[in-house]
Amino acid sequence: MKKNLTTEAGPTERRAQDAQVDALNQVFALFKRNYHNQFFKAFASESDLIAVKRLWLDALSQYSGEVICEAAMAVVKTSEFLPTLKTMLDQCERVSEAGLPDVHSAYTEACCAASPKAAQAWSHPAVYHAGRECGWHFLQSNPEQVAFPVFRNHYQRLAEQVRAGEVLNLPDTPRIEAQKHTPASRETSEKYLDSLKSLLD
Repeated sequence: MKKNLTTEAGPTERRAQDAQVDALNQVFALFKRNYHNQFFKAFASESDLIAVKRLWLDALSQYSGEVICEAAMAVVKTSEFLPTLKTMLDQCERVSEAGLPDVHSAYTEACCAASPKAAQAWSHPAVYHAGRECGWHFLQSNPEQVAFPVFRNHYQRLAEQVRAGEVLNLPDTPRIEAQKHTPASRETSEKYLDSLKSLLD
C-alpha cells in the first residue's frame, strides 16, 4: 500500500487555497477581456492555460486572493501588455508592502469601530477614511450586501492612492482634560445652606 507522504491541508488552508484559485480564475478572465489578442496568442490551447494557472498558483501561494486580484487590477490599469508572472509577483509585493488590510477585513474593522472613530487604533488610516466617506451611520445601519460595495469602492480608490505614495493621516483628536474640582469656601457653603433653609420655611 502506497503511503501518502504529503500532509493533507486543514480546513483553513483549503479555504485559503480555494480563494486563491477563485482569484486566479478572475484574474485570467480579466486578462482575457483586456488583452484579448495577446491572451489567445499566449494561450493557444486550454491545456496551456491550465498549466500556466497551476504555475501561477504555486508561485503566488504566499499572497491572499484579495492581494492577487488587486495586483491584477493595478497591472491592467497601468500596462498595455499581458503581464508575465514576474510582473504579477512584483505587483503583489507592492500591494502587500503598503500595509493595507484586505478590503473585507477593512470593512469589518470600519463597521465594528467604537466612537470617537478618529481616536481608535486603526490598522491603516485608509480604513478610517473609507468609513468616514461612506458614513458611519450608513455602514452600521445597512446589511453587508448594501454597504460593502460602497465601502469597497471608497477603500480601493484610497488604497491606490496609498500605493502611489500618498500619505493618509488620521485627524488630530484633542485630549479632554479632566476638570479639576475646587471645593467651595466655607462662606459660600453656608450661604447655599441658608438659601435652602429659606426655601423650606
